[in-house]
Amino acid sequence: MSAITTVIPYIVVKDAEAAIAFYIAAFGATEEFRMTDPSDGRIGHAELKIGDSIVMLADEYPDFGALCPDTIGGSPVTLHLSTKAVDEDLAQAVGAGATVLRAATDQSFGERNAMVLDPFGHRWTLSQTMERLSPDEMQRRWTEETGR
Repeated sequence: MSAITTVIPYIVVKDAEAAIAFYIAAFGATEEFRMTDPSDGRIGHAELKIGDSIVMLADEYPDFGALCPDTIGGSPVTLHLSTKAVDEDLAQAVGAGATVLRAATDQSFGERNAMVLDPFGHRWTLSQTMERLSPDEMQRRWTEETGR
């Protein structure tokens, strides 16, 4: 049995100072703390609280493989942000500088969600539970929706 208790995303960005300001404006994050590299002023580690979750972040450190999405041509990872008001939170994120990748839409699996790209290359899905469904009902609706 594993002793693991929590998964916390750790993202790398260019300009962590600006990223922290963006996440505060876009998602209502609060900065818990940061450590600044005494040699060059980069943020070597910061922790933000978004809702009940922690997101860690740092500036790029290419010398040990800490690279941002822009440097490596994008990221296959999407961060999922549970919300109680997806449309309002989408508008807030866009107002702070996020780009809409997918407009807010009701989904067959009982969620209303949208996807944005933050100015630092990370994708975020904003998702609001509209209806609690069993996995079987989600599958039934998806199959019915696609006609397969």
